[in-house]
Amino acid sequence: MSMRELRRPPRLRSGDTVAVVAPAGPVPAELLEAGVARLRDWGLRVRLGKHVQEKHPWLEYLAGGDADRAADLRDAWCDPEVAAVFCARGGYGCMRMLDHLDFDRLAAAGEKVLVGSSDVTALHEAFGARLGLATVFGPMVATKAFAHDERAAEHLRRTLFEPESVTILTRPAAEPLVRGRGRGVTYGGNLSLLAGSLGSTSAARPPERGIALLEDITEKPYLLDRFVTQLLRAGFFDGVAGIALGSWTDCGPLEQVRTVMCDLLGGLGVPILWELGFGHCEAQRTVPLGVAAELDADAHRLSILQPALR
Repeated sequence: MSMRELRRPPRLRSGDTVAVVAPAGPVPAELLEAGVARLRDWGLRVRLGKHVQEKHPWLEYLAGGDADRAADLRDAWCDPEVAAVFCARGGYGCMRMLDHLDFDRLAAAGEKVLVGSSDVTALHEAFGARLGLATVFGPMVATKAFAHDERAAEHLRRTLFEPESVTILTRPAAEPLVRGRGRGVTYGGNLSLLAGSLGSTSAARPPERGIALLEDITEKPYLLDRFVTQLLRAGFFDGVAGIALGSWTDCGPLEQVRTVMCDLLGGLGVPILWELGFGHCEAQRTVPLGVAAELDADAHRLSILQPALR
């Protein structure tokens, strides 16, 4: 496969069975109910993980114990009837459960769709590195972005069921920080999670030529600076052909964030596109990770060169 593209799982079809698991933070019951109803409206059969509505007995920011959350993900992925696994929400916790996963067993279960964003970046990296599988960075079932944001939910639906219809990603606010055009394989996700995984066995090796995707929420500009600097020093951008920046919700003044990105990344000599619209924002775009793409900063768009799912 050129440029280290990953294997693409099959697209979803009406009547497919999917699972919803909670690999990170506790799940709001009302949002979970609304999100599951939307999945069923799409014609999907939905199974909930056994521990999806639990809370950790003494760590209130986790949805149940690490081993239990991992067991839900393992059981869902290894169920031959399940075509996709949707993460209920992010928050924090995916990193804690990675060592509880048997990746040989997950690999033997075949190619399926993994959907999630934010903290789920840890799973995207692990599934890419350990399973060689392209994944879907998009809104999560028990969040407002899925349950109540029609544009975000529809973009995800089309990515999952009609991936050839959403191969051009752009938005009115997108603009170049550095002009130009580059081709590579999409990788990345949530900036703080990417920095936090450096040095671990689950960290994905960047593609030989890659289009890096970065976004975050509630991180001050100096922390964003630190995360990007960590990635630069670790070689995360050594093969980068372009950089697409998503949303920076509650990360301080956007002009400061923009200045940080220009200062640290502008000298790499690759096109950089600002505010592409993925991450923690309204009308969140869904972006596949591990597929060939072209970033055209002058045209304000990221083009997926083949459908996200086959």
